Amino acid sequence: MKNTHLAIGIAGSLALGAIIGIFCAPDKGCNTRKKIVQKGKDLKNNIKESIDEIVSSIQNTDDKLASKIAANAKRDQQSGDPYK
Repeated sequence: MKNTHLAIGIAGSLALGAIIGIFCAPDKGCNTRKKIVQKGKDLKNNIKESIDEIVSSIQNTDDKLASKIAANAKRDQQSGDPYK
């Protein structure tokens, strides 16, 4: 989870730095607007990738937990656990 937060922080920082750089750079207005649109698309893609990574991580954790629960239930049935 910490890696995900780090990735989101880095992506956000890069996007913010790029936007500040665009506004500070001397260029025509139409070129600046095109750059802003492109950076917005890049940011959207970075956020989507981060969300996909988070969802994948949650799914993997869910699968692991389900496997452990199933294994524990099977073990309890085999051992004759009175608390089932």
